[in-house]
Amino acid sequence: MQNLECVMLEIRLEQIDLALAEGNPLVLSALSEVFEKDRRFSLVSTSSTAEGLLGAVMRVPVKVAVIDWHIPQLGGQKLVEVLRDQEGAPRLVIYADDSAGTDSLKALAAGAAGFVDRKSPVERLLDTCVDVAAGKMVFPFIDVRGLQSDPIQQLTRREKALLEALANGLANKDLAREFDISTNTVKYHLSNLFDKLGVTSRTQAVAYYFKSR
Repeated sequence: MQNLECVMLEIRLEQIDLALAEGNPLVLSALSEVFEKDRRFSLVSTSSTAEGLLGAVMRVPVKVAVIDWHIPQLGGQKLVEVLRDQEGAPRLVIYADDSAGTDSLKALAAGAAGFVDRKSPVERLLDTCVDVAAGKMVFPFIDVRGLQSDPIQQLTRREKALLEALANGLANKDLAREFDISTNTVKYHLSNLFDKLGVTSRTQAVAYYFKSR
């Protein structure tokens, strides 16, 4: 009995917390059932609107969010752009019909971490969510290896703006005024920025910025 409890605890600890946003109620119900049956996942919330997902992940953070590209009301692209700049935001997987082959590129540019075509087997969606939770980028027919090796591409919009401001010589107090945040928050964002770039100082960050250009 004790061994069984240990196994169940281990499964729960390894599960990927996941949120699901899908505008079609039938698809939402079907996908919810799929994720609930897969022991790799813990389905934390489901939403039929972009606003619903935003509220859910702000209340209870999750590792991965699966998003309908045409989710009401904001739409998937705007939702991704809003979420990518939030601290502790989930990694985002877009689920859409990409017959024209353009939505996956738009999702990548917006800041999503993965894309799955609706015509694909559902197992591909599950496996993509696992890979994205592990830190990978998964897009069909797109070579993302260069993006993954370039830390600049992994920065949020605010972090990119912060890096550019650093390159313009702004001090912490100037950055605080520029971004309307406290100096302590500036230090927090700089620490995250340095970690992502693999540098330890402002000088190194600025040098990295000009080198990347």
